[in-house]
Amino acid sequence: MSSEDPFGIFGDPEELRRRMAELAEQMQAGQRMTWADNAIKLAVDMTVAGINRLNLQGNSEEQVNELRSAMSRIFPEAVTLVREAREGFGT
Repeated sequence: MSSEDPFGIFGDPEELRRRMAELAEQMQAGQRMTWADNAIKLAVDMTVAGINRLNLQGNSEEQVNELRSAMSRIFPEAVTLVREAREGFGT
C-alpha cells in the first residue's frame, strides 16, 4: 500500500496518471468530433436555407444564372466551415 493511496483502491499512482491522461485525450477527441459535426451541419443548413430563399423567375437560363450567383456567395462560406471542421478531426 502506497502512502499516496492509503485506501489501496487506485493502485500505482503512475498508472492512475497515465489512465487519466488517456481519458482527457479521449474527451478532447470527442469534443473535436462534436465541433466538426456541428460545423458540417451548419454548412449544410446554411446552404439549404440560402437556396430555399431564392425566388427563381424567368426562363431556365435566367434561373440557372440566379442560382449560380447565389451559390457563388453561399458556397465559399460553407466550404470554410467544412474545412475548419476537417481540421477539427485532425485531417
